[in-house]
Amino acid sequence: MSRQKSSQNTAKLRHIMLPSFLRRAMRAFELKAIIRQSGCELSRIGRSRNWRLSASREQILEIIELLRQQDEPSWQWVLTLLESKIGSYTEADILEFVKRNPNISVNELVTLANCTVAQARQALDAYEFLD
Repeated sequence: MSRQKSSQNTAKLRHIMLPSFLRRAMRAFELKAIIRQSGCELSRIGRSRNWRLSASREQILEIIELLRQQDEPSWQWVLTLLESKIGSYTEADILEFVKRNPNISVNELVTLANCTVAQARQALDAYEFLD
């Protein structure tokens, strides 16, 4: 049974390639610490310059939030890459954002979930009508 759970967990992981990770990021030690703080795995691929990030969707979202709080221009490419790899959200995903943070504003939800204002309002309205 534990094998089944571990295979389900690895199926949920996303593997994102970070080419020339250390060369492109200033203060790379801090960046690696922020990424690992979210509980995901960051590993170098062999002896190359390339690194691989293995993380769940939630962990990637956490990394995105943490990177947005930092003021390091050389990390912007990581932020852009992660945002492009995260994919689009379903209505249920957006509603989950609201459930986790019921006091979230429409603008915050649009930014975090990368959705339209209409989708954010719809999720907030749906949350208000939950029992």
